Amino acid sequence: MATRAEKQARVDSLCEQLSEASLVALVDYTSITVEQVNSVRRTLETKGLTYRVEKNTLINLAIKDTDKADLNKYLNGMVGVIISGEDAIDAAKTIRSVAAEFKGSTFIVKGGYFDGDVLDGKQIDKVGDLPSKEELLTTLLRTIQEGPRQVLGVIQGPARDLVNLLKNYENNLSEK
Repeated sequence: MATRAEKQARVDSLCEQLSEASLVALVDYTSITVEQVNSVRRTLETKGLTYRVEKNTLINLAIKDTDKADLNKYLNGMVGVIISGEDAIDAAKTIRSVAAEFKGSTFIVKGGYFDGDVLDGKQIDKVGDLPSKEELLTTLLRTIQEGPRQVLGVIQGPARDLVNLLKNYENNLSEK
């Protein structure tokens, strides 16, 4: 049995992880084996995510008086907490793929937290449909580069047209 100090240390650790997380998912892991839980944990760790199994009362203490406090409505039954690293979109995609591996058993995303909002399981799944940070940066870079490219085309247009006009005039003179 854990002492009060040990429980408080676990709550403090969970509070710290949750405060830095851009995405948090609460999952029901009722029917999976310990080996499967360990496999899930290793898979998530390779992607920079943390998977913790804590008592619901400790999770509730960790989220109390935070913007994640509304997650308490998902704290019933056996609940695991998946905490993302920096890239929430990639984390949501990873969580979706891990949950898909357990179609026959119970490993269901009950709800979570993303971008200041508490979401249900289906909404957390939809976060995985958003473009990743790299895709957004690539799109932004393309957009930024397109403006100067178009301006350069407009500036070069009259000179190019003049060269083409002179070339056509030269061809016309040489044919006569």
